[in-house]
Amino acid sequence: MSEITRVGVDLAKNVIQVHAVDAGGKLVTNKALQRDKFMQWCALLPAHCLIAMEACASAHHWARKLVALRFDARIIAAHLVSPYRLQGKGGKNDANDAAAICEAASRPTMRFVAIKTLSQQGMLCVHRLREGLKSERTACINRIRGLLAEFGLVFAQSPDALRGNLSAAIEDASNELPGIARLVIERAQSQWDEIDAHIAWCDQRIAAHIKQDEHAKAATQLLGVGPVTASAVIATVGDFKQFKNGAQFGAWLGLTPKQNSSGGKNNLGSITKRGDMYLRMLLIQGAKAALRTAQRHDDPISQWAHQLREKSGWQKAAVALANKNARILWAVFARGKPFDARHESVKPGVPQAAMPAT
Repeated sequence: MSEITRVGVDLAKNVIQVHAVDAGGKLVTNKALQRDKFMQWCALLPAHCLIAMEACASAHHWARKLVALRFDARIIAAHLVSPYRLQGKGGKNDANDAAAICEAASRPTMRFVAIKTLSQQGMLCVHRLREGLKSERTACINRIRGLLAEFGLVFAQSPDALRGNLSAAIEDASNELPGIARLVIERAQSQWDEIDAHIAWCDQRIAAHIKQDEHAKAATQLLGVGPVTASAVIATVGDFKQFKNGAQFGAWLGLTPKQNSSGGKNNLGSITKRGDMYLRMLLIQGAKAALRTAQRHDDPISQWAHQLREKSGWQKAAVALANKNARILWAVFARGKPFDARHESVKPGVPQAAMPAT
């Protein structure tokens, strides 16, 4: 055990596979451990040993425990591990995955996932629950519409229109709804109300997070960043200094274009859609909302967004504004400066007077 310098760990519910090598990369041990034996085995490793694992359920839990024991715990995104599996796609198993994780961790240019704190993961639980409840609410509404349509009752598409007519339809004795169907729809209506109450509870927790966290409160000042987006960004990212610059943060969110460039010719496509899908969705939805009223504001960002919408179209302008907001968020929190809607960027080495007005 004293020879081990790097360990690759493939996590699972009950069995954890470890692949340990020495300073020269020579295999020392590759074996499976029961979940309750894993920390006991790690305690025998040399101090500050590098222990890498793939980003998955429980990865942050184990990483926090290993850091508490003063190990160099690191998490690697799954898509960065796959190329190091020597057996390829057809040779995927726990042992090969652990070896691939160990090899990937040795790369000097490898990018690692920042370990989330307990408070970060706790707040993200609220967001995950809220998203799940939204899907359940949509399914419940569609179920009610489908049941009513079977008896010739069709209402406008908006949930508010359905809610406003639902009670009257249940009580109306002149329609074709049989007694059992009325009871079923009444029960579905109660389920809808219950889901709304749960979502309202989640919104209250998010509002409390904004009130208590200065960073989250500061994020809401940006155009197109509301309480839900601000809370999710702070809970997900934590330390913005893990990114080199705002462009890297935007690329991490999947808001930058795909590239198929060669021979000095740049070919850019649609956005990569890599990274956190939830954050990307919130930023783009917020940007779309901001675009609706951008022409009413005179700040440079609103005017730029409105002009881009007129020039390039609604969707491209929304994605561009979402990417700009991502860059601004990085600049605000990585540099520790307050957000200024009228700030004008100056390129390094160029006098401010020589810069054209925006």
